Amino acid sequence: MVRLADVARAAGVSTSTASRALSRPDMVAAETRERVSLVAAEMGFRLNATARALTTGRTGLVGVIVPTLANPFFPPIVTGVQQPLTEAGGNVLLGVSDHSADRERELVHQLGPRVDGLILVAPVSPDAALRSFAERLPVVTVDRTAPGLPGVVVDTPGGVTKLMDHLLGLGHRRIAYLGGPPGSWMDRQRRKAALTAVADGGGELIVLDPVPPRFDAGLATAEHLVRQETRITAVMVYSSYVLLGLFMGLGSAGLRVPEDISLAASDDLTVIGMTQPGSTALHVPLQEAGSEACRLVREAPAAGSRPPRVRIATRLVVRDSTAAPPRGSTPAPSRTSPRTSPRASGASSRAQKG
Repeated sequence: MVRLADVARAAGVSTSTASRALSRPDMVAAETRERVSLVAAEMGFRLNATARALTTGRTGLVGVIVPTLANPFFPPIVTGVQQPLTEAGGNVLLGVSDHSADRERELVHQLGPRVDGLILVAPVSPDAALRSFAERLPVVTVDRTAPGLPGVVVDTPGGVTKLMDHLLGLGHRRIAYLGGPPGSWMDRQRRKAALTAVADGGGELIVLDPVPPRFDAGLATAEHLVRQETRITAVMVYSSYVLLGLFMGLGSAGLRVPEDISLAASDDLTVIGMTQPGSTALHVPLQEAGSEACRLVREAPAAGSRPPRVRIATRLVVRDSTAAPPRGSTPAPSRTSPRTSPRASGASSRAQKG
C-alpha cells in the first residue's frame, strides 16, 4: 500500500510539503505541486478524507440530500455537484429523504460530522429546522429558498410565465396546470406564476390536483381530461415523466396532440424526446444549479454578510406539441361566470392575480 511518505520520498520533498501539495495546492509552488501530483498519480496514491481533515480541517466531502432519485429532475443536480468536487479531489455523500422531514433531519445528523457542508435539494423541513442545520456547518438549499441561508433556484416560475404567454398567444383561453410533487415549495411558485400570467392574458387556468412525477399519474390525468364536459384546450405539466403518460393516455382515447389539445412541460429532460410530436418545454440547466450549489457551500460567506442567492434562467423551447386551439373550442367564461371544479378537492379556479 502506497503511503504519503512514499510519495514525498519519490518527489524529493518532505511529507508535510507533499500533504499540502495534494490538499492545499494554493500553498505550494506550482512546480512542486505538479511534481507531487504527477508522482502521486503514477504511484496510485490518493489522500483520504481522514488525512485531509487532519491536515486542513476539511474532508473534501459534501453531503447532498435529495427527496428521491425516481424523479429525473434530481440526478443531474447531483452530477453538477460531483464534477467540481472530483476535480478538486473531493466527493459527494448522497442521502435520500423520501420526502420526509424526519428522514431529512436524520440524514443531516448522520452526514454532518463527515462532510464540509450540506446541499439540501428541494428540502421539505421547515425554515427554522433548515437554519438549525446551518448552525453546525455550511448549508445551501437548491430549488427552494429559506431565510438566512444561501440558495440556488432554477427559475422555472419565470419560465412558466413565458410558457403560458406562448399558449395564450396561440389563442388558448382554457388552460390546465398539472403540478407537483404534492407539498412542493417550488410547485407553489410555479402555480402562482401560471395563475398570474393567465389572468393577465384574459384566460382561465384550471389548477388540477398535484401528482407525483410518475408515468401513471399522466395516464390518470388523461382519463380525467377525456371525461370533462367543459373543453380544456391546453395542458402544462410540471414533469416530463407525467407528460409522457398524458401523451399516451390521450392518444389511447383518440385525442390528437396538438390538433385536439396542446401539451407542454416545465422541464425538458431526456424522456421528452420520446414523445411524438416533440414537446414544447422549458430547458432547465440542472447541472449548472448543482455546480453553483457546490461553489456556494465551499465559499462560506463572511460573518454578518447577506447569504448569496443564485437564480438560474430557463429557456422556452417551442416544438410541435403546441398549436392554435381547435375551432369551436369552448371560449373562456366571462369574469362573472361561476367557477367549475374538475376534481373533488376544489383544485380548479379561474385565474386571479396573487
